Amino acid sequence: MRSAIAASDPVKGVLTHLPEAPVGRTVVVGAGKAAAVMAAAIDGHWSGSLGGVVITRYGHGAACERIKVIEAGHPIPDQAGERGAREILQAVSGLTSDDLVVALISGGGSALLSLPRAGITLQEKQAITSHLLKSGAGIAEINTVRKHISGVKGGRLARAAAPASIVTLLVSDIPGDDAAAIASGPTLPDRTTQSDALEILERYGIDIPESVRNYLVEAPLDTIKPDDTPPSSRYAVVASAKLALAAAARAARDEGFTPLVLGDWIEGEAREVGAVHAGIALSCAENGEPIEFPCAIISGGETSVTVRGDGRGGRNAEFLAGLALGLRGHPGVAALAVDSDGIDGSEDNAGAVVLPDTLERAASLGIDLRRSLANNDCYTAFSALGDLVVTGPTRTNVNDIRIVLVFRRS
Repeated sequence: MRSAIAASDPVKGVLTHLPEAPVGRTVVVGAGKAAAVMAAAIDGHWSGSLGGVVITRYGHGAACERIKVIEAGHPIPDQAGERGAREILQAVSGLTSDDLVVALISGGGSALLSLPRAGITLQEKQAITSHLLKSGAGIAEINTVRKHISGVKGGRLARAAAPASIVTLLVSDIPGDDAAAIASGPTLPDRTTQSDALEILERYGIDIPESVRNYLVEAPLDTIKPDDTPPSSRYAVVASAKLALAAAARAARDEGFTPLVLGDWIEGEAREVGAVHAGIALSCAENGEPIEFPCAIISGGETSVTVRGDGRGGRNAEFLAGLALGLRGHPGVAALAVDSDGIDGSEDNAGAVVLPDTLERAASLGIDLRRSLANNDCYTAFSALGDLVVTGPTRTNVNDIRIVLVFRRS
């Protein structure tokens, strides 16, 4: 895990991809859990004049002398994020073709850069976000909706900065590194439509305020499309799950485990993904398929959680509970799952671990993991077991890191 998170540090990537100084002004803007540390890297290495504004999550800030850092709410947007988005639009207004905008975009930016479209209130946007996060919708679906009720996402920030050149540096938390989906693509073209957003809301049974429905049905298309992208705009992914998983695989190999990397495209209900990983681990342990033990099954991506209970917990805790139940106390498997940003959902832990005796210890404490899952209360269960993983904010975000070690047969 430590190797994977170290490989996700965006600072080296930012400094590698720094553009040349323009004839005119350089303005840094951005949003996401890595935005402040990315801005600090530029602030410390840029020799010319510099200014700008970035927004990050509360507790994820970093010291900058020339770039303003605003902390705001995540995953539910708040007024600080709305004010910050307005300040970012102000920072890029009135620029010329001699000027340069460096946009620092990372996971979490979609909630943090929270400027609702005209006619839609922040409270309506908060309610829609909250319901979507509990619905089991995937991150791409959630961000599609966010784009189309936003005044700054889906390329609208790039439109506001025109005719300045734009260089977007991205820390990817999106499976497959779809650049336009990271933080809902404020500087990149959008391939989705308002009809897509409306269909997602209706499919998940989200209560749609009249103002939002009217906008999605009646407003003309106004996100930037691929044909609209100015030639002066380019981007680079400076940190990603692929790099993190490759680093975890190298670390596993160094410890004597053959890595089996499932990739960063893993999505679906967290507890069900956990059950699938358990099946793969058992097959490796007992049948030597798809690889012999000792091995490390490594995966990334972002699972989802359909919230039906009133407990505490994030998707990694639910993944691990589903895994533990699927393993049924197998003595040769242990696992860890964390969110690379250090926050599993909205709790204070990055994730947790499962050990061969997890179910036995849980039973001795009167903890039923099936009941915990039913109440979405897996944080409480792993906390009682003493098996939470707490890192604090890592100031990066390449999504989840899951590692299952298979080290012996039954």
